[in-house]
Amino acid sequence: MINGEMFMPSQAFMTKGVGRHKERLTSFELALRDAQIAQYNLVRVSSIWPPHCELKSPAEGLGSLRAGQVVFAVVAEAATNEPSRLAASAIGLAIPADPAHHGYISEHHAFGLRTEPAGDYAEDLAASMLATVLGVEFDPEQAWDERREQWLLSGEIVRTLNVSCTAEAEDDGRWVTVVSAVVFCG
Repeated sequence: MINGEMFMPSQAFMTKGVGRHKERLTSFELALRDAQIAQYNLVRVSSIWPPHCELKSPAEGLGSLRAGQVVFAVVAEAATNEPSRLAASAIGLAIPADPAHHGYISEHHAFGLRTEPAGDYAEDLAASMLATVLGVEFDPEQAWDERREQWLLSGEIVRTLNVSCTAEAEDDGRWVTVVSAVVFCG
């Protein structure tokens, strides 16, 4: 509750960032800065896209926030300092056709995955969760592209998307952190 009222986000945006530093915590801070969300007090929340929530661009969403504000977000992060190790973070989003119904957000943290496969995996997770709640039948063994097409044709899931980020650790021992997030801004 905020000011005695239930907080129901009405707007959100997706963002991502990469940070590199000799200290792990500082690399995380730099990844948040790159994603333009370091100046907020982030409160991590779970994976529900609120009913009637509108997806905004990062510029629109950031324009409605103030430094120091408590901001709710779904965050995926991965960090490594192992030379040549690839870190990946991804957020998937599945929005139902009925705006009065909730959708799903998934976070994925991995190593060794490139940007597109990491994003597709997170998007598939979110869409699968929404499909099971809506009763949309699907074959989990089917390829993601085939399931995506089937879900969109069902008319129950109107939109799926992702934001993903990868970076490889260098040979200098510095940490690399990747962050992907959905930030609630209204």
